[in-house]
Amino acid sequence: MKLTVGTRGSRLSRMQTEKFLDDLKQKYPDLEYELRTIKTLGDTERTKPLFTIDSQGIFEKEIDKALLNGEVDFAVASLKDVPTVEAADTVVAAIPKRASPCDVLISKDKIQLKTLRKGATIGTGSLRRLAQVKLLRPDLDVRPIRGNVDTRIQKVRKGEVDGIIVAEAGLERMELTDQITERFPVDVFPSAPGQGALAIVTRKDDEETQKFLQVMEHAQTRAEVTAERSLMLQLGGGCRVPIAAVGKADSQALTLRGVLFALDGQSKIEASEKGTIGKAEELGKKVAKILVKQGAKEIESKWREKYGPW
Repeated sequence: MKLTVGTRGSRLSRMQTEKFLDDLKQKYPDLEYELRTIKTLGDTERTKPLFTIDSQGIFEKEIDKALLNGEVDFAVASLKDVPTVEAADTVVAAIPKRASPCDVLISKDKIQLKTLRKGATIGTGSLRRLAQVKLLRPDLDVRPIRGNVDTRIQKVRKGEVDGIIVAEAGLERMELTDQITERFPVDVFPSAPGQGALAIVTRKDDEETQKFLQVMEHAQTRAEVTAERSLMLQLGGGCRVPIAAVGKADSQALTLRGVLFALDGQSKIEASEKGTIGKAEELGKKVAKILVKQGAKEIESKWREKYGPW
């Protein structure tokens, strides 16, 4: 069987796609595939911070188009890049076992966050990470940066910033964990919905490929990210509202913690609830309702006044 597989062109995207395909070949030794690189708006627009680009699904629209045009049979994407609103013609056919959901610091001279000098510069492309750093260290200068993982690491080496905060999962997939200065546990630095997870996307009408990919499905990961993304969807979150959500599942039980950071950089609201993996979406809605009662909508409106409506 030979399939055409879509991926973004960054080194991380290609490496995580190739790792997934290696794992898939363990299940299907006779599988043959062709990789096809798909350029997305997020790849071509490299100057603006992600949260200021006036478009949604900036890493996904072109991939969906390639699927629907029959150019690829399925695509491997970071789940964080897949919009929470279900697409009309594509489906996440499988979610493999999740890598680390944690964020990490890479800093010059391996200095940890708590001991960085006052006024030190931290680079990030995420409003959530920006808000969390300002909450922990309001004296730091947090700046938006763009570029792939290699480019961001070079900014630290060249002294353009004192440190960057990135996802541990990406460094694991690129075999760059030796660059990590500090790993933030999710109870201290909660991560984005879906962080560390991959989405294997195909056409809704391609039942044969969906069935073929099911062998890579990981039930606990699916439950965790379903709850996290349900919470974000209920709150109307996006890249312009700093929402963290951390699900944790075992064979049956599921817990979810949601956190929303205030624009003033001095406060946050949070809520946690327990449920079961069979009712992950409902658990996300439940935690979101608690956050709404605590003032989530008012906090969101302030972020959107500053950065835009979505």
